[in-house]
Amino acid sequence: MADVDQLKLWVDNEVSVLEEPRPGWYVLGVLSLLMGFASISTDLYLPAMPLMSSSLHAGTGLIEWTISGYLVGFSFGQLLWGPLSDRYGRRLAIGSGLILFVLGSVGCALSNDALTLIAWRVVQALGACASVALSRAMVRDLYEGTKAAQMLSTLITVMAVMPLVGPLLGGQIVWMSGWRAIFWFLVAVGLVTLGALCTIPETLPQRNRNTEPLGRALFSYFELLRNRRLLGYLGAGGFLYAGMFAYVAGTPFVYISYYHFPARLYGLLFGMGIIGIMGANILNRWLIGRFGYDRILVAGAIAASATGMWAGFAAHSGLGGLWGLVMPLFLFASTTGLIVANSITGALTDFPQRAGAVSALTGAVQYGSGIFGSGLVGLWGDGTPWPLGLVVALSGVGCLLSTVLLLHSRK
Repeated sequence: MADVDQLKLWVDNEVSVLEEPRPGWYVLGVLSLLMGFASISTDLYLPAMPLMSSSLHAGTGLIEWTISGYLVGFSFGQLLWGPLSDRYGRRLAIGSGLILFVLGSVGCALSNDALTLIAWRVVQALGACASVALSRAMVRDLYEGTKAAQMLSTLITVMAVMPLVGPLLGGQIVWMSGWRAIFWFLVAVGLVTLGALCTIPETLPQRNRNTEPLGRALFSYFELLRNRRLLGYLGAGGFLYAGMFAYVAGTPFVYISYYHFPARLYGLLFGMGIIGIMGANILNRWLIGRFGYDRILVAGAIAASATGMWAGFAAHSGLGGLWGLVMPLFLFASTTGLIVANSITGALTDFPQRAGAVSALTGAVQYGSGIFGSGLVGLWGDGTPWPLGLVVALSGVGCLLSTVLLLHSRK
């Protein structure tokens, strides 16, 4: 009798899955917008950083800490939003985060000193991280395995338009209206996204929600960190993000202040890396259907290690000047398309019932690593490209070592 009941339950579940419609392109578009909050909240104001330093009478290192402060809120906030979304649903958690993001953006626009700006950037990040972490969990709610990796690559490709356009748009906003206008623009983006969120369905059905107490759910992060395979995936993405946020924090000063590249055209150089990421994500979507996401992840880590060391050499030697550094940084950034979606998919695959928590932990590690990457560039800043090149080189090697750990654990 028990077997009959189990069979009936299985049939009911299968029928309910078949009856659930696949998301349309509008839903996927909203998910791309949510995933892009990390980029749009940072890349848009990169061209304004030298002007902000002058306006707020703050040093270069202190202004670079506006990125590090953002990453502090972004990484730790995800650890709370993940379990909340597993228990109460994705939309409620994301909507609450968007309201917090809007309040933080208003605070940034009204700041009159660098420390106040850093504090409001933390608040802004605490709200923005819900959108990024939980949009990944929503993809896992809708897809599994290789299909999930392919959809993440597609969404990241679409999302990459934001950091491509962001510095260019930000440069024009600064030129026309000053750096504060950037944060008022982010207020409008947050409100529009909140409206779009209300038009898409909840992806986590009531029957699949985690009913354990929130305190127990938070404690279970320690259990997840005991999984060696998960650590390999987390490390691969985390080290890459350390290098990428070193790139984000360091290139405005290296390109504009050291090499005297025009600030209003900075977005063109920054956009080269974004184009590389988009191309690699398109390639990744095709490759993982043939070789699997683990193999492509390893290939991407090898490339990140090689190009990171090349960037370190170019930054230290000055060989080739500006373009001698731009090229390896472009290639290093491009490896994001071969690493991020595959490392996230690998991390989520073994924990389908805890997708929100695992996605949050993945994001916390990635953006927490970004704290160290951007922070070290500011801490070691000496007015030359060398600190940027050194952090990128170390990050690439760490990414490769993490995949070695992953392969060993799978063996």
